[in-house]
Amino acid sequence: MLLFVGLGNPGPKYSQNRHNVGFMALDEIARRHGFPAARNRFQSTFSEGRIAGQRVLLQKPETFMNESGQAVGAALRFFKLPVSAVTVFYDDLDLKPGKVKVKTGGGAGGHNGLRSLDAHIGNGYQRVRIGIGHPGDKYAVMNYVLQDFAKAERDGWLADLLPALADEAATLIAGDSGRVMSRLAHAVFPPPPKAATPPAEETAADAAEPAAAAPAAPTTLAAAFGTAARLASGKQEDQNGF
Repeated sequence: MLLFVGLGNPGPKYSQNRHNVGFMALDEIARRHGFPAARNRFQSTFSEGRIAGQRVLLQKPETFMNESGQAVGAALRFFKLPVSAVTVFYDDLDLKPGKVKVKTGGGAGGHNGLRSLDAHIGNGYQRVRIGIGHPGDKYAVMNYVLQDFAKAERDGWLADLLPALADEAATLIAGDSGRVMSRLAHAVFPPPPKAATPPAEETAADAAEPAAAAPAAPTTLAAAFGTAARLASGKQEDQNGF
């Protein structure tokens, strides 16, 4: 059994915030893998289903971001799961928008949701870091993460990333994080199309001018007149003794 946790803040006021991209990721996983409607449990919305034959629990803590670990700790204790069974999806300021990194362990990096998780369950869980970019000013971070995604983001990289991330859930469960990151990068930042191959350059021989044609042989009639004239001249020379 595995526990997928999405981090965010509860309620419609926050539903489209950048800080709630972890909730958005879990919603898309639930939708694409046919999970039943969520119910309230462990101070969270909670759903259970299967992905690639593996039993998976989806948890979105409703304790607000700063107390996420309290809800996740309660679920772990109830199901008697180790921290290694947990995968957390969350927003990351240090990655450009749409970039995803997967790793296990590490620090909180200033993220209050991770700080709470570390305090309640330890830091040995798998992390799916979803880049939202940085506003460029540390004093603007709070307002930035609590703002809704811009329409261009929702219609652009977010629309590409969330379905692709949900589709890679089975690969994530299989432990192939490298393939997950590669496929997501290709989905969000596809390589430019290859340029058409230009025609091969002409070789020096192909480019050279054709050799000048030899003068045309005289026509049969012209040749006949010339031959007759030479014969007549020869006869005259014989008669003159020259």
